[in-house]
Amino acid sequence: MAFRMASSRQFLSDNAARVHPRVWQAMRDADGPDLPYDGDALSKRLDVVFSDLFGRPCAVIWASTGTAANCLALATMVEPHGGVVCHRESHIESDECGAPGFYLHGAKLLLADGSGAKLDVGGIEAVLAGITRGIHQVQAHAVSITQASEYGLAYAPDELVAIGALARAHGLGLHMDGARFANAAAWLGCSAAEAAGPVDALSFGCTKNGAMDAEALLFFDEGKADLARWRRKRAGHLHSKGRFVAAQILALVEHGLWLELAGQANAAAAEIAGGAGGRLLFAPQSNELFVRLTPAERATLRGQGFAFYDWDDGTARFVCSWDTRQEDALALARAIAAI
Repeated sequence: MAFRMASSRQFLSDNAARVHPRVWQAMRDADGPDLPYDGDALSKRLDVVFSDLFGRPCAVIWASTGTAANCLALATMVEPHGGVVCHRESHIESDECGAPGFYLHGAKLLLADGSGAKLDVGGIEAVLAGITRGIHQVQAHAVSITQASEYGLAYAPDELVAIGALARAHGLGLHMDGARFANAAAWLGCSAAEAAGPVDALSFGCTKNGAMDAEALLFFDEGKADLARWRRKRAGHLHSKGRFVAAQILALVEHGLWLELAGQANAAAAEIAGGAGGRLLFAPQSNELFVRLTPAERATLRGQGFAFYDWDDGTARFVCSWDTRQEDALALARAIAAI
């Protein structure tokens, strides 16, 4: 993945987007005396807000990075001698610099295949079938899926139910990396609970969707949350002024802003898809597009001021954000159509 400097027409990443004004305001409103760490009123409100959103009790802790959120969740499910079944193109395998092994004290990632960086029951079963029972081989302890996937594809509710049933049948924990969970839920048009399925832990992404540095780590087992709190402290991720992290999350979730912003990003991506046509690797199901372009065509677009990443599979990746301007999305769609 080659890096390119941003330009005025920025489609590099939703991490490059602005912080939403309501998030800034929430942090300003939190700038008063309160208890440190996660003892403040805002942090304590997270459990109630997310339990209402997902329609079942959950315990929530905050983290400031998606890598920390993913790894803290998996560390509650996987022993150092165990393994995590994940897609070989998943973020925990390809983009976290070995952090899962670090947090999980050497536990192994067991890599599976699947179209569009999505796991399916067959792919998971193929990995499990290759593991002999006994002390000499790493045993699977959990499955990790990404909603939306690294190619921006969403798991439908029935797919999640099937994967959840398989995990339960094998006694495996089920984790969801939801860095772009909001975008998947907006595209699916279903409830948050249906977009999460029967997961045990969800890394509910906020940073890519209007926050500054906030992720909500949801556990549907209070005991796992208690364990994660100890691990978060030990890993150096327990902020002393945690109310500012909680404030960002609440600003997005309490009144539905998270879904509204994701819908805006998805709509911009759909606009661009109309111009890309048959060049698309996949029809978009979130805010990401992967487009087949030659080196000369990429140079043409960059010469017009569009910034984007070259992906490892030879495509060009374009990511829209909550603050992607409609005129920029339209300009990119026309520019791709013109070449």
